[in-house]
Amino acid sequence: MILTGSEISKQVKKNKIIISPFDENCINPNSYNLELGDYLKVYEDDVLDSKKSLKTKTIQIPDEGLVLEPNKIYLGFTKETIGSDFFVPTITGRSSTGRLGLFVQITADLIDIGFKGNLTFQLHVVQPLRIYKGMKIGQIIFWKPKGKIQLYSGKYQNSVGPQESKVFKDF
Repeated sequence: MILTGSEISKQVKKNKIIISPFDENCINPNSYNLELGDYLKVYEDDVLDSKKSLKTKTIQIPDEGLVLEPNKIYLGFTKETIGSDFFVPTITGRSSTGRLGLFVQITADLIDIGFKGNLTFQLHVVQPLRIYKGMKIGQIIFWKPKGKIQLYSGKYQNSVGPQESKVFKDF
């Protein structure tokens, strides 16, 4: 079962959903708009090796915006801290940003129940696009789980800022 916007707001007030900072103006009929943090990370290597810890560089997003280029992955993050031990969040792009050719997550739309922290966006554009810190870039949806709940305690728990891949730890 998907939560409506009014139910998301109600669950935030009951501390069963963490969205901090929370802004009632970001509530949609079935989701909550997420804002982009103030910096991005990009990988330094042209070829990414999934068995290695990869070096990244940090790019501050200036007030006048930052132009994203195609054929590159940018790691952004939610301004908000997100989490819930009671509902399963998923993230997706907003139709407004999608119409600009901006993908905000490549394949990682499911957030495990129990995760708490900033969410990482995997930003990719189909043509050059100027983005801005604080822009409403994606949305989060909450689902009521059925069955025994096992809370997330993985390698991205308590994330602050964008997190580069830690898949190398799986080898």
